Amino acid sequence: MKHLEREASSNWLGKAQRRCLLHSRGVTPYFTALEWQRSLFLERLDNPDLDDILILLEHPPVYTLGQGANWEFLKFDPNQTSWDVYHVERGGEVTYHCPGCLVGYPILNLQYHHQDLHWYLRQLEEVLIRVLAVYGLKGKRLPGLTGVWLEERKVAAIGIKVRRWITLHGFALNVCPDMTGFERIVPCGIADRSVGSMAQFIPDINIDQVRSQVAIAFAEVFGVELLEEESS
Repeated sequence: MKHLEREASSNWLGKAQRRCLLHSRGVTPYFTALEWQRSLFLERLDNPDLDDILILLEHPPVYTLGQGANWEFLKFDPNQTSWDVYHVERGGEVTYHCPGCLVGYPILNLQYHHQDLHWYLRQLEEVLIRVLAVYGLKGKRLPGLTGVWLEERKVAAIGIKVRRWITLHGFALNVCPDMTGFERIVPCGIADRSVGSMAQFIPDINIDQVRSQVAIAFAEVFGVELLEEESS
């Protein structure tokens, strides 16, 4: 285990920093990651004092739909396709992940942060807006819509689940993915706006460097002491 080189100052309550374990992985099958985060989530339901977690990884091509998602936003029959499709407990509509899309799964106990779901969503957006700013890109929020946008293109999606103030699922930042996979869905159920990526603005963007910037911004925004777990 090692400390992130650049750590945040004390959190917003002025308390000692809460520890957050960073698990950084490469391309990981969606179901493997789902079972892993659910296991960590259940451990924290049983023992709320356990350290927070941030998982950063990529997935092979996969479509996921939130708990109340509209299946009509899929432009293909999920029962007659070779693409992986998962219906999970997060909020939000259908989205697409593939290599080049950096996915973050924070498993936080919001009782140690702020017990407000809107606050949590805005904090996740703030993390990604700060990351974009590092690359000279001006990310923004749009009223009534969750996520982060670059010049009217949605580059980051957010879908969460919270139980007893423990969080599950998280965010996805399109760094340099193959965008054709989004053509098979109505991304996030928003038909009148397009999806974009950082690579459309910075063609030589490096996802490993972006991963590091996400970790730094996350530690700053949430005021945690981020400890990187060695890859197994």
